[in-house]
Parts: sequence; C-alpha cells; structure tokens
Amino acid sequence: MSSTETLSDAPTAEAGFSSRHLLVLIALLWTVALNPVAGLLSGNSQAEVAIHFRTTQIAWFTLGSALVGTFLTPFAMKAAALYGKKRVMVVATVAGLVGDVIAALATDYSVLLTGRFIAGAYGPTVFIAYATARDAFPRRWVGTASGILAGSVGLVGLGGPFLSAWLIDNHGFRGALWFLVVSTAVCLLLQLFCVPESPVRETGHRMDWIGGLLLGGGLSAVVYGIGQGSHWGWTSGNTLTWIGLGALAVLLFLPYEARAAHPLVPLTLIRRRRVWSVFLATSVAAGATYAVGTVTMLLTLMPAIPTVSDGLGWSVTKSATVSAPISVLVIVVALCAGKLARHFDTRLLLAVGGVLTTAGYAVASQLHTEIWHFVLMGLIAGPGMGLVVSVLPIMVIESVAPEEQALANGSQWLVQGVLQVIIAQLVFTVMAQDGTVMKGTQFYLDGGFADGFLFVAGACALGALLVATIPKARRVDTVEAGRAA
Repeated sequence: MSSTETLSDAPTAEAGFSSRHLLVLIALLWTVALNPVAGLLSGNSQAEVAIHFRTTQIAWFTLGSALVGTFLTPFAMKAAALYGKKRVMVVATVAGLVGDVIAALATDYSVLLTGRFIAGAYGPTVFIAYATARDAFPRRWVGTASGILAGSVGLVGLGGPFLSAWLIDNHGFRGALWFLVVSTAVCLLLQLFCVPESPVRETGHRMDWIGGLLLGGGLSAVVYGIGQGSHWGWTSGNTLTWIGLGALAVLLFLPYEARAAHPLVPLTLIRRRRVWSVFLATSVAAGATYAVGTVTMLLTLMPAIPTVSDGLGWSVTKSATVSAPISVLVIVVALCAGKLARHFDTRLLLAVGGVLTTAGYAVASQLHTEIWHFVLMGLIAGPGMGLVVSVLPIMVIESVAPEEQALANGSQWLVQGVLQVIIAQLVFTVMAQDGTVMKGTQFYLDGGFADGFLFVAGACALGALLVATIPKARRVDTVEAGRAA
C-alpha cells in the first residue's frame, strides 16, 4: 500500500448536512450531469452539423471527444491521487471549456472537430466527482450523496430531450454549442468556489507515463474498433487491427505495471476479489441499462415503412414525454439509495436492480408498440435502473481505502465504458439480423427490436448473476470519509 497523508478523525467527519454540503452537492451534480448533456446535444445536432459543413466524417463529431476522454482517464485518475481531486477536476474543466469555445466559434469542420476533441478532456471529471464525494461529505451522508450523483442520469433523461429539442429547433446546432460553453463555465465556477480540496494523497509516487499510454491508448483503440465494427464489418481488417492492437497494448500494460516502480494502477488493488468482482458486476449491469437507450431511441424515432421499417415514427418531444416516468423513478430511487445502503447489503440492492431491469426489458421485447407498453416497462425497469446506477459508486466506496478512491472510480469507469460500447454495438448487430438497408440507411423490423430488448435483458440478467461473485464488505456508513468536510 502506498503511503498517504492522514488526518485524525475530526468531529466534522460526523457533522450534519449543512448549506455548505448542499453547495458541494450541486457542484458535483453539475459536473456529473454535464458530460451526458454534452453527449445528448452533440448527438442530436450531428445531422444539422453534417449538412451545414457538408462532411461525410460526422462520426468524429461525437466519437472524438469520447475517445479523448477514454485516453486521458488513466492519467487523470493517477493525477487526482497524486495532486488532489479538485485540482485535476478544475484543470480538466478548463480544458473542456476551451474546447467548447473553439467548437462554438468554428467556421470550418476541422476547427469544429479540434474543439470537440479538446472538450473530451472534460470526460474524466465524472469519476473524479464520484471520488470527491467520499472526502467532501460526512460519513453518514456519503451514500446518499453518491446515489444522488448517480441519479443525474435520470435528470438528464427527464429534461435533456426537451432541452435538446428546444435548443436545436429554435437556435440550431450553434445554440447547442453555446449552451455547452455557458454550462461548462458555470460548472467551473461551482467547482472553484464550492468544492473543497481533498487532503488524501499518494506520497512518494510519480506519474507512470508509459503505463498511461499503454492503458489509455489501448482502450481507446479497442473502443474505436468496436465503435466502427458495425460500419466496417466485424471481420474487416480495419476492425480487427484496431481491436487487436488495442488489446495487445492492454496486455502489455499488465506485466509492465507489475514491474513499475510507481504503477499507474496497483495490480494488488485489481487482484482483490471484492474489487474486481464489483467492477465486473456493476459494469455489466450499468452498461446494459445504458445500452437499452439504443433500442428505445431507434424504435420510437425511426419511421414506419411497410416491409422496411417498424419504427413508431414519434417526434423527439413525444418520445421524451413517454419516457419521462422511467426517468422520474430513477431519480426517486437514487434519492433513497444512501438510506437503503445503510439498511441493506448493497449486493442485494444491485441484484434486485438487475432482476427488475431484466424483467422490464423482457416485457418490452413482447410489448413495445403502444404508449402504455413503455409506461409498463418504465414502472418495472425504472426502479431497477435507479438501483443499479445509484449503488454502483457506493459499492466502490465500500471496497477501497480513501487513498485508493480516485484510482478505483477511474478503473471502474474505464471497464464500464468499454463494456457499454461492446453491449451497444452487439445490440446493433442483433437488431440488424431482422432488418434491411435501403438507400444506405439501416432500418429494423419488429423482430429486430424485440431481439434487441431481449439481448439487453440477458445482459442485465448476467449482471445480476455476477453479484454472487462479490464478497461481503463494510456498509458505506462505516467507511472512513469526510476528510475534506
């Protein structure tokens, strides 16, 4: 174990929830929510961007920032452990703000892509915010705060589509890009003035640049290869080369890290059964619940064309309205997650979440053509998704020491990101088996949508089964926390 600066237990560590803590929570919640909001806005803007700049390389508009975020995550998690979580979060947000401004001012596509790539530096702030929660809140409030942060997915799912539709319909893609500039600037101010710096540090260590290049570069190559697999073909030379080289880099990372004087991620941490089993089960469960959006968005927004496409042809606003109940349930469960974790084993909560999402998406595979079908799916799967995403950061807190928190959250974030891409791309592949291509566009028939829901349900079931591999740990209200309170 690396040495770390320690503080004696202070009365503030067990203090109540104050107005200061509320400001910290708002700052961290804004930090966590901004990344998916940016993804939603850029995703919904890409058609207009492609037409405006007359480009066939529109995939890079959304993919570029994600790849940069993946590449930088290993460096960010080590830097947070060495130099402080707030410091790294602020630096990443400043870089993201610079990228947002460049993109908003761009007059040609290459400059726009440059801005979006730079903005990818903001990606690692999400896991740093989760890690900061352990240091910033009193012990009994850590679980609740972590659950609320995870519940931001519900907030984005509830309001994001309406915000996106209003911005793009009334102000075009420029309006969406300038909204990101303002949101990132506000986020930076909240971080600077509301988030305390953590006193938890690794001492006597240095940045492992070679290890970071191997892990970050390797995972980025794997994610890129998988992301392009459905476009290039899963057996094409390009797909296999990117995935193969990325996997080779990750494999080389392991023996290199075992011999490194100052390892990026101590392999002793990953080898612990509690740690690797939590990473695996939570990443599969969360990756599957996020990937279901691939099926629902295509189903609701694709047109209905006899013998070609069985999409419902809804507007974005109608789709957002119908999906609102599931977002509300995710938020409600996230608000209750901390209290639940103080009374029930988080393994049980994750398993229940996995069972509910499995049941909800299995039902959706058979019933997915009427509004009440989606409401029914939301009533079953919504609480399950809320449990999965909200207990995830709590289980990581229960599994590691304070000085390992940033490394653990970053590692889990990487594993989940890769599995989410894999599951989402497999969903595309499964759905395409019962679909057709017309004028260069992939359409899906009803059987394809049903199979997509079934595949996601199976992945959720696997996540629930993997809970059996997780050994018992201390409850979140007994772990060391609140050092920055």
